Amino acid sequence: MNIIVCIKQVPETTEVRINPETNTLIREGVKSIINPFDMYAIEEAVRLKEKFGGKTTVISMGPPQADAALREAISMGIDEGILICDRAFAGSDTWATSYTLAGAIKKIGAFDLIICGKQASDGDTAQVGPGISTHLNIPQVTYVKKVEDATDKSMRLERLMEEGFEIIEAPLPLLITVVKEINEPRIPSLKGMMRAKSAKITTWTQKELGLDPQSIGLCGSPTQVVKIFTPPQRTGGQILKGEVPEVVDKLVELLKNEIN
Repeated sequence: MNIIVCIKQVPETTEVRINPETNTLIREGVKSIINPFDMYAIEEAVRLKEKFGGKTTVISMGPPQADAALREAISMGIDEGILICDRAFAGSDTWATSYTLAGAIKKIGAFDLIICGKQASDGDTAQVGPGISTHLNIPQVTYVKKVEDATDKSMRLERLMEEGFEIIEAPLPLLITVVKEINEPRIPSLKGMMRAKSAKITTWTQKELGLDPQSIGLCGSPTQVVKIFTPPQRTGGQILKGEVPEVVDKLVELLKNEIN
């Protein structure tokens, strides 16, 4: 089974600073990590390879320092890492990002399964995984919590729902996004860390991928950030005391004053 894992490098801290002029995250001086949900995707890929054999490849679209995220994935058991890196990709929204990653997957060649984390911690859109499947015209199953069984033609999955779960059988090739309930990511072994340190990371630019220039970066992004800001800190609220009818009357009066 040939498996491709898509990961993203994100800021570690939740106290992200924003550049008011460019409306982008200030990443200088902030430690970066693999997106937490992508760690579960990496672990599941390694487990499936251990069970069914095959090859695992991890890809990431980002700046040169994303090389570290790929090496960490290799230290966990992934076979190969590919970095999609070019200033032409800067400013990509989820649509342009999924288009670019899909182009890289096409260049990789034949595959059976693509695994993504359910969403990135810095964007929280959960759109890139489904976007990739759309560009590749393959089926997708989101919020997967368990891989029950797999053959060379299909996969049986348990999908997390708000009030339970559902069992889905889907044909291969397939894209899935996974939730944290699916596994517990392993700690890299010393052997894995040594292999990752010496591993060759392949880098592909726009030239290697040959994508439509009008479909990548800012040009290919139908959505753009007009303004981004940190919400002001909330002040203390008002506590209404008394019997229920009395409190209700006070609340109604306060709401009327706010509306007027």
